[in-house]
Amino acid sequence: MQDATALARKLAALTDLGLERVDVAPVTSDAFLVEPHRWKVITGRPAMGTLVTVSAIARSRERAALAIGHSFEEMDRLIGLFSRFERHSALSHLNETGTLDAAPSEVTRVVGTALAYHEISSGAFDITVAPVLELFRRRFESPTPGAPDDRDIAEALERVGSGHVKVSRRRIRFSRDGVTVTLDGIAKGYIVDAVARVLDRHGVKRYLVNAGGDIRSRGAKERGRPWTVAVRDPLGGDAFPDTIHLTGGAVATSGSYEIHFDDEMTFHHIVDAQTGRSPLHAASVSVVAPTAMAADALATSVFVLGPSPGVTLVDGLRGCACLVIDQEGRAWKSKRWRSAPPTNGAEAAS
Repeated sequence: MQDATALARKLAALTDLGLERVDVAPVTSDAFLVEPHRWKVITGRPAMGTLVTVSAIARSRERAALAIGHSFEEMDRLIGLFSRFERHSALSHLNETGTLDAAPSEVTRVVGTALAYHEISSGAFDITVAPVLELFRRRFESPTPGAPDDRDIAEALERVGSGHVKVSRRRIRFSRDGVTVTLDGIAKGYIVDAVARVLDRHGVKRYLVNAGGDIRSRGAKERGRPWTVAVRDPLGGDAFPDTIHLTGGAVATSGSYEIHFDDEMTFHHIVDAQTGRSPLHAASVSVVAPTAMAADALATSVFVLGPSPGVTLVDGLRGCACLVIDQEGRAWKSKRWRSAPPTNGAEAAS
């Protein structure tokens, strides 16, 4: 998995913001017998700006491979709905026109859930920060790159506010001109959950889906051991700050190191909708939750809130836990965070 992790970092550097499909054949595929009458199939391919890997254990390698193939087809279908870079996607149409009639149910669900997390997080999670992110991109990709000034940020913030997004069962509209949304902090988690649902439908009861740190698991890996997930050091060290075990549920990590516009990482892909600037208290946030979509949204929420308020938020949510690494390298753990017993040579996700 170390090679896959290195490739994922390279692929992440190739994309900027949003969900971007990469149409290539699988870059990794392997199958081996791990138990009597049990095959483990691992397949990975680049998508969404990272390396998506599915590890599945089943009675036959053919069943596992078929399930993984169908799960990747579902992933591609959903990326086609949520991508801001595909001109004909549902999300691109919404951002361009301010209205999406006959909206796909997947899009209304994700947008509606995003608005719910806006309430849960007291406004920390806000999908309408897209104008600020576009401002960051324009300023740092211009012929004379530089940080946006306060006036530019204030102007972008005039088009920010989840209250401007109205969702019904089949329609999404913006009540103010110039509003655009980004689903980067929640759609990848939703897609990971969808991949898991396809595996479930194909009778695969033991798997781990890893989309660049958005992870969903079910059952145990070989020989009854839990899946092991390690938290990357956001400050660039070689050691893992912590590891956890999973036999179900999900974990997602948000960090300022993932996508940033300046070398100092003071302007990155996570934005506080109140200030129009990137929060600088945390270096990374990892959240365990029942679903990858919940973990994804909460990781962004906690990053914006900061270590102490963020841990308090997660402590109040059933079935959730978090680990925050701040800019000084200190670890903040919620009450239900459970570290795995120490082992030698823990891998990123195995």
